Amino acid sequence: MGRLLHLDRTLDELDPPRWTPPASDATHLVRRVHEVRRVPLGELGPADLRVLVTQRVALPYVLPLAVRLLLEEPLLDAYYYGGDLLLATVNVPASAWSLLPGLGARLSTVITALPEVAVTDLPRGAAEDLARFVARSESLR
Repeated sequence: MGRLLHLDRTLDELDPPRWTPPASDATHLVRRVHEVRRVPLGELGPADLRVLVTQRVALPYVLPLAVRLLLEEPLLDAYYYGGDLLLATVNVPASAWSLLPGLGARLSTVITALPEVAVTDLPRGAAEDLARFVARSESLR
């Protein structure tokens, strides 16, 4: 999780080029992503991370932060429901995980330790997403 060394810096600083301000008619989501890129990494909350992960923004910096939270509380409610950050994270493309050796394996270990009842309480398709992520992580070991 070496990318956590830059917690005082923003994604605009770490993930060039800096983004220009969003257009005046930009959607709320676009404005939100632009706004979050200007927040120091150490100040990003779970909802901010969920937005960045789902939008695939600066994943080499964002995934370690998300996984750090998920290792402590895998079913964290980042905005919509318990486990929303986890599901956003496991649905990131495999190519992003390949840049962060070992991080996926750590998250996979946490996922396999989840009680079955917790997984069944997640939205439809979540169990399959989690199983796919675990299988992919195990194949890389």
